[in-house]
Amino acid sequence: MANPQRVSAAPPEQLPADLLRLASAIHALPDQYSRELVPVLERVVESTKRRRRILNLVQDALSQLRLDMKYLMFDVEATRRERDEYHARLQENEN
Repeated sequence: MANPQRVSAAPPEQLPADLLRLASAIHALPDQYSRELVPVLERVVESTKRRRRILNLVQDALSQLRLDMKYLMFDVEATRRERDEYHARLQENEN
């Protein structure tokens, strides 16, 4: 059999259960069939891992964007309060 541990060596939380079952089924096949399917399975596993990494990066970027937006909203509110305060002082000085 062609390296049956390669897919199972990946942490289980990174791969969907269906993919793990498929890998087990492919590795259980006779050598002539599993040799043909293992390279395809490895490409699918790598693609799945890559998609998971990209999804994690996007989620992290969105979290950072949300945090940045909160800081910006705080800054805008503080700037508006300062503007209103200075405007009120200016009105008092004019009267």
